[in-house]
Amino acid sequence: MNEVNETQEEVTNQTQEDYNDTGEKNNEEIEESAKQQEGSTDELKTLQEKIEQLQKELEAKEDRLLRIQAEYDNYRKRTRNEMEALKEYGSQDLATELLPALDNFERALQSNVTSEDGKALLQGVEMVYKSILDTFKNAGIEPIEAVGKEFDPHEHHAVIQGNDDQYDSNIVIEELQKGYKLKDRVIRPAMVKVNQ
Repeated sequence: MNEVNETQEEVTNQTQEDYNDTGEKNNEEIEESAKQQEGSTDELKTLQEKIEQLQKELEAKEDRLLRIQAEYDNYRKRTRNEMEALKEYGSQDLATELLPALDNFERALQSNVTSEDGKALLQGVEMVYKSILDTFKNAGIEPIEAVGKEFDPHEHHAVIQGNDDQYDSNIVIEELQKGYKLKDRVIRPAMVKVNQ
């Protein structure tokens, strides 16, 4: 029986040692697992911070891209509008420079000529004058109507006031210099005399 007790005691001791070893191993495993979890948690926090930072950078870049696209669209629209205006009103500068010559033609046509040579010359001047007016008309440039019309400060430049019972107040009674328009834009207002 002693042998059995000894064997039981050995088994018990062995079991106790195994249990202690296992307990120590479990504690070590638990500690190691906790450390790994802490490391994983720290790693997870770092990754989340990095993700948030990358999202902010992405939002900033998307915002910048949208602004650049809007600026480019505005530039394209502005350029297109400028090109259309240039196409539509490109002849304005040339017309403005030609107006004094046209005025001189009008003055020449008002002169009294009695000789046959003078009349032939005047007829040639009139042909050139009409040719210039036709060219102006083809380019969309037309004279502003003035006499008998109500004074319009956008189209008329009043330099004299008159008193004529034939016209109502604020009506143009005489045109001193023709005005011209290019489509809807006034190139030069008509210089006029307005009834009081």
